[in-house]
Amino acid sequence: MTDNNQTPLVIKLGGAALSCSETLSKVFGAIAEYQAQAQRRIVIVHGGGYLVDDLMTQLQLPTVKKDGLRVTPYDQIGVIAGALAGTANKMLQGQAIKDGLNAVGLSLADGGLCQVTELDPELGAVGKATPGKSDVLQAILSAGALPIISSIGLTDDGQMMNVNADQAAVAVAGALDAELVLLSDVSGVLDGKGHLIKSLNQSQAEALIKGHVITDGMIVKVNAALEAANDLGRPIEVATWRYPEKLAELFAGQSIGTQFLPQ
Repeated sequence: MTDNNQTPLVIKLGGAALSCSETLSKVFGAIAEYQAQAQRRIVIVHGGGYLVDDLMTQLQLPTVKKDGLRVTPYDQIGVIAGALAGTANKMLQGQAIKDGLNAVGLSLADGGLCQVTELDPELGAVGKATPGKSDVLQAILSAGALPIISSIGLTDDGQMMNVNADQAAVAVAGALDAELVLLSDVSGVLDGKGHLIKSLNQSQAEALIKGHVITDGMIVKVNAALEAANDLGRPIEVATWRYPEKLAELFAGQSIGTQFLPQ
């Protein structure tokens, strides 16, 4: 990451942080504190898988995943969009407002921020997002607000789509030409002995996947980070929100997790 605080920073916020107001408050508090002293523009992109899982259980709908991605039947997308673009987004916005931030809740479709198309017919209403126009987002940032963007998008035909939040964050960072941090439960990528790996390139990551050191949902995150590094042409950071005191260092451009390097 660079020391250039003028480069916007996109933070993908995921994992259990979304279900813990205390953790969220620390994250938003760190953002508020940092923004009070620095001019850097920050954007948050979020998922909310746990909320969707809870809702699907309540509605007695099965949750099926394929290669780490949620299968989203078209007749269920309204429910899922309600959980992500509605409940999760407003919950995050509410917490940010409570912590003194001027938060604005958005989706990938607002202002044509991301173009979204169907990723794979077998997955249903699961979208692939590519960078679109950032003018509206830039205007919101210029007004001094903190945009909080859900990973729900719309196709050109107006069809709601559920986009993997890591991949959505990559597309938003691409539209803004921003740096990107994937912030979650995990500190980064750990080696076989549980030590943090400071940086990884494509071939090193592939070797770790082949050796079953990187498994399950982490494979999706690692592939998204490597793809992001290549798409954006800059290192992408995977880090944790568990140590809020380190977040100011992160916002200022220092690495606190694993950096994924472009090829």
